[in-house]
Amino acid sequence: MSRRILGLGILVLLVTAVPLAAQRRAMTIIDLIDIPGLIDPRISPDGSEVLYVRRDTDWDANGTVSHIWRVAMDGSGTVQMTNGEAGESTPRWSPDGSRIAFVANRHDTERNQVYVMPTRGGEARAVSEHPMPVGSIMWSADGAWIYFVAVDEKSEAEKAREAVNDNVFRYEEDRRPSGLWRLPSEGGPAERVSEPGTMVRGYSLSRDGTMLLVQVSPSALYDDLLNSELWVMAPDGSGARQITDNHVGEVNAFLAPDNGHALFIANTNDELSDFYFNQRLFVVPTDGGDPVSVLPGGSFDVNAAMWSRDGRTIFFRANTGVRQQLYSVPADASDAGRAEPATEGDHAVGAWDYHPASGTHLFSINNPTNAGDLWAMAGSGSPRQVTRVLDYLAEEFLLPRVEAVQYPGEDGVQVEGLIFYPIDYQEGVRYPLVVQTHGGPPSSDKFGFSRSSNYEAVLASRGWFVFKPNYRGSTGYGDDFLRNMIGNYFDQAHKDVMAGVDHLVDRGLVDGDRMAKMGWSAGGHMTNKIITYTDRFKAASSGAGAVNWMSMYAQSDVRIYRTPWFGGTPWSEDAPIEQYMADSPLFDLHKVVTPTLVLVGENDARVPMPQSVELYQGLKHNGVPTHLYVAPEQGHGWVELQQRLFKANVELDWYYQWVLDEEYEWETSPVHPDRKAAVTTAGGGR
Repeated sequence: MSRRILGLGILVLLVTAVPLAAQRRAMTIIDLIDIPGLIDPRISPDGSEVLYVRRDTDWDANGTVSHIWRVAMDGSGTVQMTNGEAGESTPRWSPDGSRIAFVANRHDTERNQVYVMPTRGGEARAVSEHPMPVGSIMWSADGAWIYFVAVDEKSEAEKAREAVNDNVFRYEEDRRPSGLWRLPSEGGPAERVSEPGTMVRGYSLSRDGTMLLVQVSPSALYDDLLNSELWVMAPDGSGARQITDNHVGEVNAFLAPDNGHALFIANTNDELSDFYFNQRLFVVPTDGGDPVSVLPGGSFDVNAAMWSRDGRTIFFRANTGVRQQLYSVPADASDAGRAEPATEGDHAVGAWDYHPASGTHLFSINNPTNAGDLWAMAGSGSPRQVTRVLDYLAEEFLLPRVEAVQYPGEDGVQVEGLIFYPIDYQEGVRYPLVVQTHGGPPSSDKFGFSRSSNYEAVLASRGWFVFKPNYRGSTGYGDDFLRNMIGNYFDQAHKDVMAGVDHLVDRGLVDGDRMAKMGWSAGGHMTNKIITYTDRFKAASSGAGAVNWMSMYAQSDVRIYRTPWFGGTPWSEDAPIEQYMADSPLFDLHKVVTPTLVLVGENDARVPMPQSVELYQGLKHNGVPTHLYVAPEQGHGWVELQQRLFKANVELDWYYQWVLDEEYEWETSPVHPDRKAAVTTAGGGR
């Protein structure tokens, strides 16, 4: 922070002599990693203030640390509320606004516990002593209780076995579920609310405090999401009764103000009879009855929703492709489908809270020049900026121009994507290109400031175009577009990517002989397919990508999304083995000539490391230049700062070597002891 304040002081001195743009500089990987994150905003009960969590990098600790901040709704009086060494999360106002509850792991506890502190400052104290880490906290309406979710404690028999290192476990079967608990807000023993042995995936309290709405699943396994149902019960868990009965996973469930209905979101059709659709918004009676689709047809991909003060309107956040906005829709089924936009612009609305009493919405806006400051909007008024933590990005750095592009896929269907222009773009000059494909695949790339995983701003500052296509299988473009993957994963998706590349070449923007391909997760799946489909890319990077869908099906912790892609399991009678093989790049690796990096987390449960090993071994055996980089102890994403920096460095080095035939100078972290040694020992591929 002191560096930025000093920089602004210098700016004041120079502004009269030098144009502002001339003082901005190119963004580095370190700059990108160091961007603060603002998450979990919460409006105070009287609507006058906001709590939020600010996440910053700590290079000495090789990670990030989060603290709770408070700011007035008009943007004044910003105060840091907490400063624990291990950080804090999940700030929640007490109903009267006098206290704040949060989750932290302080020196006097061995795990995350619930803490409470006065709103105007003072010492925080732990009010829970739960044997397991706690999370997802919420106050009761009268302020007497604080609810939380925690994984079930090991049994005495399990603890006894553990004490003598008898540590053999049953794969998946020994995974312990999470339960719902509550404790007195002044401190004291916690009492269990949910039934033992069941998995609580989410919960909410009614506004009057008389009813709980809980999403309950038979187990902690991801695939049991489809077997979860909604239950209503008294605040102490008594009188529980089930209000849904289907084979979809209900999420983001909230009770109406009169407790007569509940809303929820599910990626199903309007009849809740099938799976794998754009997420829809439903309303279900709490006293019995069938859910009703509030937005029939799947024209929106809904990812969050809340009731208005009177319950006649539902506000929701939806992905419409390259944008994400807030909308409103009448809750009455007779008016279903009449959605009205509440926000507009080339941006993605992110973290969101709603204050029913004043009708105020609080949300982050992520756009190409601001990575997510908080904005407030009262009723149908215009949004006004509340925080200015991230204004420095546009003030200090040269940022790329971002543009939405539309083009026809190979079969004529309209496809959309985003392009990031080189900082020094000159019309008529063709530039090298990096194609980045998003994960999911039920997701989409949106307008917004992208951070360190894809580092578009860094690539643009170095003279590259970046293309991010929302290929077939992406959300926000209707069910037909999303469900093109049903029955055959690689039907049109990879062709959509290449049609977009051709579109940019035809426009004279990029040099088709200087191109690289990269992606993570489903973006890695796409990279693996692309390098077997075309030799047009001079370099590629596959992050946590699948290469053999048959082995992947068994290895991964998720199968429910994959069964529809191939039309069945690989071990069922009449299994669609031919389809699994046709969609598995492994069996076409003999076609690959593109030098390809492979990156994965050692403990990745979603796309396990053996997938990357199979890819690496196939490429290596066939003489294709390759390296496999494994991040120790990491899961499906690399979270350590040094690992994130390494990923960006090694990929840029690879692209410079194979696409540009140039040397790349590695960036080193602020705490690295020997910059020269860091470069020479990193194994950059030469």
